Amino acid sequence: MKREANKNYDVVVIGAGNGGLVAAIRVLQAGFSCLLVEKHNLPGGFATSFKRGRFEFEASLHELNDFGSKEDPGDIRTLFRDLGVEDKIDWIRIPEAYHLITTDKKYDVTMPFGKQAFIDKMVEVCPESKKSITEFFELCEEVRAAQTYSNSVNGNTDSNYMRKTFPNFVKAGSYSVNEVLDTLKMPQKAKDILSAYWCYLGIDLDRMSFLHYGSMVIRYITKDAWMPKMRSHEISLALEERIRELGGDVWYNSEATAIHTNSNNEIESVEINNEIIVKTNHVIANCSPHIVYGRLLDKKSVTEQMVRRANSRKFAGRGFTLFLGLNKSAEELGIKSHNYFIYDTADSVKQYELMKNIDTNHVQATVCLNNAYPDCSPKGTCMMYFTTMFMSDAWGNVIEEEYFKMKDKIALDMIEVFERETGCKIKDSIEEIAVASPTTYARYCGHPQGVIYGYETGDWDSLMPRMMMMKEDYIFKGLRFAGGYAMRSSGYSSAYVSGDISGRQTAGELKKEAK
Repeated sequence: MKREANKNYDVVVIGAGNGGLVAAIRVLQAGFSCLLVEKHNLPGGFATSFKRGRFEFEASLHELNDFGSKEDPGDIRTLFRDLGVEDKIDWIRIPEAYHLITTDKKYDVTMPFGKQAFIDKMVEVCPESKKSITEFFELCEEVRAAQTYSNSVNGNTDSNYMRKTFPNFVKAGSYSVNEVLDTLKMPQKAKDILSAYWCYLGIDLDRMSFLHYGSMVIRYITKDAWMPKMRSHEISLALEERIRELGGDVWYNSEATAIHTNSNNEIESVEINNEIIVKTNHVIANCSPHIVYGRLLDKKSVTEQMVRRANSRKFAGRGFTLFLGLNKSAEELGIKSHNYFIYDTADSVKQYELMKNIDTNHVQATVCLNNAYPDCSPKGTCMMYFTTMFMSDAWGNVIEEEYFKMKDKIALDMIEVFERETGCKIKDSIEEIAVASPTTYARYCGHPQGVIYGYETGDWDSLMPRMMMMKEDYIFKGLRFAGGYAMRSSGYSSAYVSGDISGRQTAGELKKEAK
């Protein structure tokens, strides 16, 4: 027999991932009660760490963008400051923007942070790019300003104000990255180098909105990238501590198994572990709509519109990560950079297609954290983590008997590609190794097919349509989403912002109801 919890809550947040943690804080800061439920025994979701031997590995964060310094904060540091967690975390600055290597065109270039430094380096390697790269950053500045305005009004933008204040933003809104770079007459080499970040958004540049990419690049280059010293789990713990400070409740080992509705199709409770009923009229789900509509929400309340909306969307990249603890230092091994992008080809469209199949995907975004934080592992050692994505459910075709062989095959390929392209011999120095496949991500985080990037932000479902359609996407009273499947898409910064927006919107609705 199911039993009712001792306390009712204004809001129940499902999932203690990045977006859910921030959403809960925003609800509590507005003066409402909130329960955060998490099926795992720790907060954070992907934002966590784990130990193997004498190494503590970062589970997923390569670098946090739009953070900035205390003196010149980016939007995410400002958000953390508003949430009351900025000073709970020790931060380190990443030394360079990225080290790009491509097999086809033999690019091997390291790009710096800082707008002028980045322009100067681009002109050094591609002298004819000065005008176009300068104009690119001018346009990106306008994109950032327009998005800051949109966030400040929770997406309720004034179209006349947008056209008057951000005309180029409006003009560029329907164009892809490659279309805008072509319009700027950017030389191909400069386009190739500038495009290195595309894998962070998981969609090729023929289909990726320029506004999405430009927004990310300007935030990285002008505000640097940062990491918490104690890995991303330090952020998760700080956010969780803040929830408790504000009087919120957090339940671990507590899986939301149903969202119940009344005869008027209004949320009335959340069921936990199939046994505890928690009364509430508002839910913020830090999980995918596929899970909410398909498993959690009472069937009588699931509409055709919900099903069509979820099924019309495309899953983004499925994650695969290799973690290595090496018994030599980065300096001894010749590993010079913190963040490597290694591509088969500089053409994002061709590369995206290659990433659909296991045998043709040799892409990696690889980090050696010691080059940002030397003391992150014992003296004389270093840690690396290599990440790739599969742009289809190719991993779903791997049979059980071949599972471990396939994991080993891909891990070995990642090591050999890194050794071949950088000249750094690391294989003989491996002390600890761990591998996370799409199956791993599906198991631990409950993401369909092991997706780590939410829904793909292409074409009609790109960032700006999502932001502009927030009102229309609120299709079930009392139910909002946060995290990688929400309006801001994938990535740490985006997940925090989505939690901020959903938390504030829910608080605003509660205030209206109170009147």
